[in-house]
Amino acid sequence: MTCDYTQLANNGVQQLRPYQPGKPVEELQRELGLRDVVKLASNENPLGPSHRALEAARRSLDQIHFYPDGAGFELKHALADNLGVSSDRITLGNGSNDVLELVARAYLQPGDEAVFSEYAFAIYPLVTLGCSAKPVSVDSHLYGHDLAAMADAITERTRVVFLANPNNPTGTWFNDQALDNFLARVPERVIVVLDEAYFEYVEESHYPDGLKRLDRYPNLVVTRTFSKIHGLAGLRVGYAVSHPQIADVLNRVRQPFNVNIPALAAAQAALGDLDHIENSKGENTAGLVQLAEGLDALGFTQIPSVANFIAFDCGGDAETAYQGLLREGVIVRPLGGYGLPNHLRVTAGTARDNERFLQALKQVTRR
Repeated sequence: MTCDYTQLANNGVQQLRPYQPGKPVEELQRELGLRDVVKLASNENPLGPSHRALEAARRSLDQIHFYPDGAGFELKHALADNLGVSSDRITLGNGSNDVLELVARAYLQPGDEAVFSEYAFAIYPLVTLGCSAKPVSVDSHLYGHDLAAMADAITERTRVVFLANPNNPTGTWFNDQALDNFLARVPERVIVVLDEAYFEYVEESHYPDGLKRLDRYPNLVVTRTFSKIHGLAGLRVGYAVSHPQIADVLNRVRQPFNVNIPALAAAQAALGDLDHIENSKGENTAGLVQLAEGLDALGFTQIPSVANFIAFDCGGDAETAYQGLLREGVIVRPLGGYGLPNHLRVTAGTARDNERFLQALKQVTRR
């Protein structure tokens, strides 16, 4: 072969490394011959989807020889009613990752800059580099967003700012006053993406709802997902809510059938299953307490979290602890790729799975 196809890619793509998801259960079973494996790596809902969502997805299967509704009319109007916004503000995505990429594709080009926090979601630099724009990482404060420093980092070249509240992978959050102070400093020409993937889990009284700020800040884009509390991660459906002009721009670059028929049906049903949402939230709250108390008892320092996971300091190379947990049949997430080589992240699971993790961690640290 005389042609180097890597060098033919655009400059940003040449710098990329593929996103590394949490290890699948089946992969660990194949590698180590284990049968009983617990996965607490990818912040999935341990209760799974609601029965109403499952039934809606099943009923939709006899329609899968047709293309889905490219406009997502029914789901968008259900979301509009649920969120109290007009449907022309909503952009549907193949998971919220999809709408994050749509923003980058629509508003970033070579020479532009995108600002985000240190230890932020790995997708932000990926979509930025994919457009050959420049990622600008701002040092964190106590593992979370330093919003004042992020505002200072905005230049004439800045086109997009990515915020995550709560933040993944650290679980940190910022309050309503901090967000308002930040938004007031951002020029209207800069798109601010507020990633609220874990919005439904947060119980803090001063946690801000991005949707309530859309009228004041037309440059704000709020993204949410059905992958977390609704338990539909495998169907891939999320959405953005923004000014109608921004939604129109995002729909120009959106693939026409980016959300499939079962996903559209399940998401719409999931919105209406309030009991499942409350049960999932309650299970998560109990799980966070169980994990926090267990990690404290084992002497591990945690990053306080309001999401559905906890990141903790292993006191050394986390990769060793991670590999030890795998041998015990427990999958968590190492955070070396996020610049946190001494930390692991564990999802709040069922009480049984959380206890399995804590006992496995105890065994690993004894060795």
